[in-house]
Amino acid sequence: MEISLSSENQIGNLHIPYSSLNKELPLPKNEPERLASLKAYKIMDTSEEDDFDDLTKMASEICGTPIALITLVDETRQWFKSRIGLDVNQTPREHAFCAHTIIDPTGTMQVTDARSDLRFAENPLVTSDPNIVFYAGVSLQSPDGYSLGSLCVIDRVPKSLTPQQLNGLKILAKQVIAQMELRKKIADLHEANKKLSETNEFMQRFATTAAHDLKNPLSSILMSAELLTRHLEQNGDVKALKLASTNLSSTKKLAKLVNDMLDYSLKPEKLTQNHTSILLSNFLEKTVSMITMPDNVVITYPTENPIITTSEIALQQIFINLLTNAVRYNDKPICKIQISYHKKDGKDVFVIQDNGIGIANKELERIFDRHVTLNHVDRFQQNGTGIGLFTVRFLVEKLNGKISVESEITKGSRFTFSIGS
Repeated sequence: MEISLSSENQIGNLHIPYSSLNKELPLPKNEPERLASLKAYKIMDTSEEDDFDDLTKMASEICGTPIALITLVDETRQWFKSRIGLDVNQTPREHAFCAHTIIDPTGTMQVTDARSDLRFAENPLVTSDPNIVFYAGVSLQSPDGYSLGSLCVIDRVPKSLTPQQLNGLKILAKQVIAQMELRKKIADLHEANKKLSETNEFMQRFATTAAHDLKNPLSSILMSAELLTRHLEQNGDVKALKLASTNLSSTKKLAKLVNDMLDYSLKPEKLTQNHTSILLSNFLEKTVSMITMPDNVVITYPTENPIITTSEIALQQIFINLLTNAVRYNDKPICKIQISYHKKDGKDVFVIQDNGIGIANKELERIFDRHVTLNHVDRFQQNGTGIGLFTVRFLVEKLNGKISVESEITKGSRFTFSIGS
């Protein structure tokens, strides 16, 4: 209902200033949550963007108005993300037509002639520049249901939109929100990438530092082992010489592993790109020797002994993780681990089967996810971190392969993975 007003804005003999009328305007429901939703977009006071300006121009052309705005309403003002036909970039909230639009339950407000509307007749935006007469606005509804502002069109003469024009304005308002959502997701992605980059940089520094810290004592151990071996060779102590030689061999392997760790920490891409030819039996023997195996562990090796071309250190990490898990999560008197190999579709396929505690079917789909643990305490009374199997899947995929698991509670698990082109 429209009410005609005199220039003094009187109802009967009662004078009501414009500011008093506006104080009665209720706030949107859940105003704190609405403001939090608006702030989450981090869009207030940002620069002009073509994607928003194009929508404003289109609204102006569809509705045939000289002014079109994308407005966002915060605690104290309405700010214009995009504007056509207006020089200012914001106005006080108490003057904002859009402050009325965002509380309209229909999400749409149309004022044919603001000069004869009780809500706006004395509004400074009506009585002075830009001399608003006609206004039509559609709320910008966020996906969580909050009205953040409006897409509006304005004219200086009385006007009314056709149903087609109003529908076009509603469609454009949805596109404004779509652009805001896209902008927010891109910003969130940049932030996530930044954090990931910082984490990767930290891990690289950590690995480099750890490798450097290990090299010095290893060098001393290696030198001592070599001197001891020479001394025992001269003394003819065969039994002690055998022990010293084993110590020297193990130290050399560990030194090489640390050097590889340092090399890969400086150039991570080498982890899966530096391929060499390895004899499977020798590779498995060396890998198993790096793991502390309890006396009750029995490992069955493949009968095949092919030469495999791949990243040795990546494949080594895969086997160390899977074999260590097979030992840790085994409650049988004899821990049986069977390693099998075959070739399929040009890929090298490995199977590691154990007779351990097994994994529940409902857990099989997520055990390779980062930081997923099954809250199982191993035979050494330690809980898992959920990093091992995530790393295994990552390395297998980097070697152009896939990994899967079959398991039965109390019976054991069977991990199958492939590598190769």
